[in-house]
Amino acid sequence: MEEARRSALRRGRLRLVEGLRPDVLWGPLRERGVFTSAMVEDMQSAGTRREQARQLVIDLESRGKQAFPIFLSILRDTGHGDLADMLDEGCGSPMSPPVDLRPVQLELPGERRDKSVRTTEYLSIPVQAESERFRMPPAPAQGSAVDKSDHRLVYQLRADPCGHCLIFNNVSFSPDSNLSPRAGSDIDCEKLEKRFRSLCFNVQTLRNLKAQEIDLELRKLARLDHSALDCCLVVILSHGCQTSHIQFPGGIYGTDGKTIPIEKIVNYFNGSQCPSLRGKPKLFFIQACGGEQKDQGFEVDFESPRDETCQGSIESDAIPFQAPSGSVDELDAVASLPTPGDILVSYSTFPGFVSWRDRVSGSWYVETLDSVLECYASSEDLLTMLVRVSDIVSTKGKYKQIPGCFNFLRKKFFFLCK
Repeated sequence: MEEARRSALRRGRLRLVEGLRPDVLWGPLRERGVFTSAMVEDMQSAGTRREQARQLVIDLESRGKQAFPIFLSILRDTGHGDLADMLDEGCGSPMSPPVDLRPVQLELPGERRDKSVRTTEYLSIPVQAESERFRMPPAPAQGSAVDKSDHRLVYQLRADPCGHCLIFNNVSFSPDSNLSPRAGSDIDCEKLEKRFRSLCFNVQTLRNLKAQEIDLELRKLARLDHSALDCCLVVILSHGCQTSHIQFPGGIYGTDGKTIPIEKIVNYFNGSQCPSLRGKPKLFFIQACGGEQKDQGFEVDFESPRDETCQGSIESDAIPFQAPSGSVDELDAVASLPTPGDILVSYSTFPGFVSWRDRVSGSWYVETLDSVLECYASSEDLLTMLVRVSDIVSTKGKYKQIPGCFNFLRKKFFFLCK
């Protein structure tokens, strides 16, 4: 399908999801060869009417050059004329009429049969010029990257924006909280705002919120209709601590010194609490402490030079932490995560340990995450990039830190790069 037509489908996706009645479309789409019966059944299994409509619009992009004009013709035949006009206008040029489809007779293999007995099957195949016909791409070589278009193995991000990104940036805390200002956090926030906008997210940043305000904003985000979007992302930059928990440890502080368990945060977005994000990836990035322990590491034979990060400007994001004079690195929080699928929580540090932040250049974790995304987001999946982040951060400084994640994604996740 031509890029202009794909763009028209993407721009109009929200209206299409709202207005399409898939039940009257399945028959004509199958009869006119746009989709096979198996494809229609797969889309029907997507769930609600809206979810079926969304999957139909997404899958249509991969159905060849003639699929778009045929789809417009079917829309007009089934009472969706306003949607057809919207798509037609969105292309910026008049639509050529759809090419007719005809059945192709396939003789069954084996011995010659009596002509009076019907032994043929019929398949609806678009009549296209040889140069326009779909050709199976060559199989990837062993060890090569996965095919990003394979919806069985890879989450498909085609909406623009692909999803909401909400960033909480807590820098200043109330005096009675006994939590120090998080110098350098604004640098982290600015980097992530730019990075996730470049990765096609609708980014919103909230600064210096109390625990109850953070909780309210998260619930508002979970209540939004995400049907026309492909994923959701939450970033939390704050002080953190250990908390009592059922599933996973860790919590983050509001500016009033009150905590919110990460477990509670993630559960707002599970399949039962946020139906419009069912089956879609929900990503959480937590820059905060997991506890108060400082990891001094152990001796290894380095394959690369040791990181000589300046110690004088380093802080941590834990509950009040008294570091020796001359070195102040702030600790950051642990993520917690429920059992439902399609969720990934990446935290800046191992549970129970501090997470370091430089007052001048920002946190080790965010600085490294931003650099890795810049270099590899166009070619590598998220988990592979997070391994890179862990490897790089683990070599920094006198005291050690290693990021980690709880991964409940069912497929590989590739960012949508502009």
